[in-house]
Amino acid sequence: MRKLGRTTAQRKAMLRGMVTLLLECGKVETTYTRAQELSAKADEMITLGKKGDLAAYRAALEYITKEDVAKKLFSTIAPAYAEVDGGYTQVLKMGPRRGDGAEMAIVKLVGFKAPEAVEEKK
Repeated sequence: MRKLGRTTAQRKAMLRGMVTLLLECGKVETTYTRAQELSAKADEMITLGKKGDLAAYRAALEYITKEDVAKKLFSTIAPAYAEVDGGYTQVLKMGPRRGDGAEMAIVKLVGFKAPEAVEEKK
């Protein structure tokens, strides 16, 4: 695990927030090293969602900061990946950030369309 220039508590809180945002919105823009850590944690949460039992739900609620996002994970996101064994997220490099030159990346859920986005297009 990378330290990302933060203390343990700060790093865990940051990753919890970013995983929640990724599962809520479907994609997140961040630095490349953070994106790699975020991708691994998000894959763990989706794997918990695929288990679908009460223990997995409670374990996901311990990590995800919003209860409605945990419900969305178990009701819509995890069933969409029922036949897929891993690789639920994709990290795409974007190039350097203008201010400090940090390598930027987008983390997104692979092949997942949010039901709200599908309804808006119709």
